[in-house]
Amino acid sequence: MGLSGAARETPSGDMPTGDAAPRRAARRAGAPSLADQVVARLREMIVFLELAPGAVLSEPWLVERLGASRTPVREALKLLASEGLVLLRRNRAAIVSPLDGEALVHLFEVEAELEGFAAGLAAVRMTGAEIERLAKLQAEMEERHAQGDRVGYIRLNQKIHFQIVAGAANPALAETHARLISRLQRARNVGLSALGRVEESIAEHRRILEALRARDAQTVRALFARHVERTGRLVAAHCAAPKPKGGRRAPSRKSAPDPQP
Repeated sequence: MGLSGAARETPSGDMPTGDAAPRRAARRAGAPSLADQVVARLREMIVFLELAPGAVLSEPWLVERLGASRTPVREALKLLASEGLVLLRRNRAAIVSPLDGEALVHLFEVEAELEGFAAGLAAVRMTGAEIERLAKLQAEMEERHAQGDRVGYIRLNQKIHFQIVAGAANPALAETHARLISRLQRARNVGLSALGRVEESIAEHRRILEALRARDAQTVRALFARHVERTGRLVAAHCAAPKPKGGRRAPSRKSAPDPQP
């Protein structure tokens, strides 16, 4: 699906016609520019595995898919390269950055301890109402899975993790976690894509919720750490698996079907 188009031009001094005026007002109010939208959409496609690690990023296909000219697409690729999501190659098309298995093992070790510690604090610091909001998120997450809504499931899974970290009521911990998770989210989504992992993860989340309701800090800390460690092991196995040579190319401009993870 393309992004919003350019505003309609009007003669000098005339009032803009059609929907140009609302668009200009939105820009004045701080609405994202087309370039910002291109970056956000391409980042989402990569993080949620619509574009798999190693996929070749065909510029003509991106132009058509994102509904933008080459300039914002190229700028988006440069920005996402600075975030580690895209790998730019001299005289060749860019690719989605492959996952670095060795680095991710170390990051998941830290995340397991950090989120486990946060969950232990949350068990004694969250209010009853906050825990029940988690229960509602859990139910909604399971419903999304039953409906086959993979991205919706992943978003709610991520939200539950953030809510538990927030429940620790420790701003320094939350800040450290936010920096770490920005480097791990795509890898976590790869882990959730492993065969049978979603059902396994849902069961783990249920046990974590039960321990939170029981205010059992020691148990919830151990459960959460094991939950994250399990995802880390699946990601490491994915990274160690043989990959096809030459990378995976995005569809041509003519066909341009949605790429699959």
